[in-house]
Amino acid sequence: MKYYVIGDEDTVLGFSLVGTQGSVATTTEQVQNALSKALENKEYGIIIITEDLANMIRPIVDRYLFTETFPLIVEIPNRFTRGKSKDLRALVNEAIGVSL
Repeated sequence: MKYYVIGDEDTVLGFSLVGTQGSVATTTEQVQNALSKALENKEYGIIIITEDLANMIRPIVDRYLFTETFPLIVEIPNRFTRGKSKDLRALVNEAIGVSL
């Protein structure tokens, strides 16, 4: 089982440092395309998405959160959520338990 991350450039870069593939997205269309790409690959058991991007496609994300059993979708804050800069290492550690 693999992880896949959808987020801003910094988030995707940070996760790539621990071997997690992902897509950078900034628009609703890019988020939808990235999620579709991740869902097509059955090896991805956990899809990590930043909260701001998940909010762009909330009905789709909620369907997977509340009715689908696979894959697991995990929402994480991006680095600048609520005006606070969060250490990228902490985000990776919280999401997948890998300490950089």
